[in-house]
Amino acid sequence: MLVKVLREGEVIGTQIQVATNFFCRLRGLLGRARLEKEEGLLLLPCRQVHTFFMSFAIDVLFLDKQGKIVELMPEMTPGHASPLVKDGYQVLELPAGTVKLKKLQKGEQLVIQTLTI
Repeated sequence: MLVKVLREGEVIGTQIQVATNFFCRLRGLLGRARLEKEEGLLLLPCRQVHTFFMSFAIDVLFLDKQGKIVELMPEMTPGHASPLVKDGYQVLELPAGTVKLKKLQKGEQLVIQTLTI
């Protein structure tokens, strides 16, 4: 399944894969060489992530059930684990630099739309 992520009409990502089962969440972005612009991975449910065995940095957004940003971890480099985010329900992993480029902030509301092909 692909989703599109918006903030007040501004596109954050159009090629967002969704991982909803244990094995898809466990694999995450492992094996990928990079994320392209507007690509990403939405993990749900999820309150903690890691970048062990990855070869590139990512921006990590922890969202509540409604899609509000409750925590940000921009430029999370390989070999690290995030803290457990108690208020998080889902995690959006984006290309490094997206948080800065789009000026994303804690408390902002994102809209997650399922794409029909």
